[in-house]
Amino acid sequence: MLQNREIVIGVSGGIAAYKAAALTSQLVQAGAHVTAVLTGNARKFIGAATFAALTGRPVASRSFDLAYPLGAHIELAAKADLLVVAPATAGLLAKAAHGMADDLLTTLLLCAECPVLYCPAMNAAMWAKPAVQRNVETLAADGATIVPPGTGWLSCRQSGAGRMAEPADIAAAITASLAAPRP
Repeated sequence: MLQNREIVIGVSGGIAAYKAAALTSQLVQAGAHVTAVLTGNARKFIGAATFAALTGRPVASRSFDLAYPLGAHIELAAKADLLVVAPATAGLLAKAAHGMADDLLTTLLLCAECPVLYCPAMNAAMWAKPAVQRNVETLAADGATIVPPGTGWLSCRQSGAGRMAEPADIAAAITASLAAPRP
C-alpha cells in the first residue's frame, strides 16, 4: 500500500520529533517516497540532515525556496498522496484549525487537497485544555484524521496523556488512510 506513494511528513517543534525520524525510516523502508517539511522550531529539536539522510531527498523548510519555482507549498501539495504532521504541537493544531499560514508547513496545510493526518504531542495539561480539544475537533470535522496521543512518560518528567503515538501505530493509520476511498 505504501509502495511509490508520495507522503509529506510535516514536523513541528516538539521533543517527539525524534519519533518522526523513526516514522520516516519505516515509511521509506516500506517503499514510500517521503519529503520532510520542518518548521523553524522543529529544527531546534532535530536536524534537517537526519531527514535528508532517511529520505534521500532535500528537506523543505522555507516558504521561498528556488528548488520549488512555483512555491514549495504548491509543488509539495500537488504531488502528495498524504500529508502527515508528526508531531503536531498545540500551536500547530491551533494554526491549522484556524487557517493561519505563517510558515511553509501551515501554508502547505492550506494548499493540501490530499488526506491529512495529525499526530498530537504535548504536555498532559496542554492536551487537556478545552481550546486544544476544540482545535482537534475542528480539524476532524474538516476531514482530517487525528491519531490520538497515548498516555505515558512525557518529556516534562510527568506521566499522562499527550505522548505522540508510536511510529508503528502512525504507520498503520497512514496505510488505512491511503487504502480508504477518496471522495
